[in-house]
Amino acid sequence: MSKIKPSKGAPYARIMGVGGYRPTRVVPNEVILETIDSSDEWIRSRSGITSRHWASPEETVAAMSIEASGKAIADAGLRPEQIGGVIVATVSHFKQTPAIATEIADAIGAGKPAAFDISAGCAGFGYALTLAKGMVVEGSAEYVLVIGVERLSDLTDLEDRATAFLFGDGAGAVIVGPSKEPMIGPTIWGSEGDKSDTIKQTVSWEEYRHGTVEKFPAITQEGQAVFRWAVFEMAKVAQQALDAAGITSADLDVFIPHQANMRIIDSMVKTLKLPDSVTVARDVETTGNTSAASIPLAMERLLATGQAKSGDTALVIGFGAGLVYAATVVTLP
Repeated sequence: MSKIKPSKGAPYARIMGVGGYRPTRVVPNEVILETIDSSDEWIRSRSGITSRHWASPEETVAAMSIEASGKAIADAGLRPEQIGGVIVATVSHFKQTPAIATEIADAIGAGKPAAFDISAGCAGFGYALTLAKGMVVEGSAEYVLVIGVERLSDLTDLEDRATAFLFGDGAGAVIVGPSKEPMIGPTIWGSEGDKSDTIKQTVSWEEYRHGTVEKFPAITQEGQAVFRWAVFEMAKVAQQALDAAGITSADLDVFIPHQANMRIIDSMVKTLKLPDSVTVARDVETTGNTSAASIPLAMERLLATGQAKSGDTALVIGFGAGLVYAATVVTLP
C-alpha cells in the first residue's frame, strides 16, 4: 500500500484573464516587397496578410512577455505574488539555458514559482494551456501564467518569396486558475513526426556556429503540404475537441484557430460547417503568423473589441512545426 498522499487541487480550471503586446512598428506588405519579387495583391490573396508587427531591439522576448503578463494578471484581478507557475511557449528565445520563464517570473514579481519554457511551435500555447490546467487541478499551483511569445522577424529570410511575408512578433498571456465547473475542456493533441521536414529551421545552430553556412538560420516550409495538412487533418482534430467537450458547432460562440493563413482559417470554417453566428478570429490580417503567440493575441483582441465576450464558449486549435497540434474548448475570461 502506498504511503504517498494523493494530490489535491481544484476540481477544474479556467482562464481568468488575458493580455497581449504587439510591437509598435507596423510593417505593411510594401516593406516586404523591397526584398522579394512579388506584389501586395499576391500576398493578400495567398495569406490574407496586409501588415504585421516587428519588434525593435528593445522589444525582446522577455520585454514583450512582461507587458502581456502584467495585463493578464490585472485582468484576472490577481497580484503577481499569487502566481505559482510560469510557462512560456516560444521558438525564438535564443538562449539554450536558462529558461526565459525564470527571468519573466522575477521581473513581474512572482516570487519563486515553477518556471519553464516549452517548444511546440505554433501549437505551443495549447500545450502550455494544457500543462497549466494540469498544475491547477493536480494542486502544484493555484494560479499559472501561460505566455505565448515570438520574435519571428529574427527567424525570417527576407529573400524567401514563400515565407518572407508570413511572420510577425508579439506576446499573448493568460492566467489559468481554479474553477468549480469545467471551463477548459479535454485537449486533443499529438504529433506527426514523419512530416517534420515540412516546417523547419533552414540550418542547425551547429552548422551556423562552425561556419559551414553563412546565412543566419530562418524558418522555411513546404507551403502546399502544410496547407493540405492544416485544412483537412486539423479540421478533424478540431471536431474531436468539440466531441470531447460534449458540444457541437452549434454550441460555439467563438472559433480561435492558430493565425497561420486566412485561406486555412476560411477553409477550416467551411469544413467544420460552423454557423454564421460563430465569431471567427482573423487577427492574421494585421498581425501575421506569430506562432505560439497567435491564439492568445487573437483572443485578447476579440475581447477588447467586443467581438467576443466573457463567458463565450470558444474552440481553440494550434498547429505547426513538428508537425504538432493541440485543440480544446474553453470558456473565455
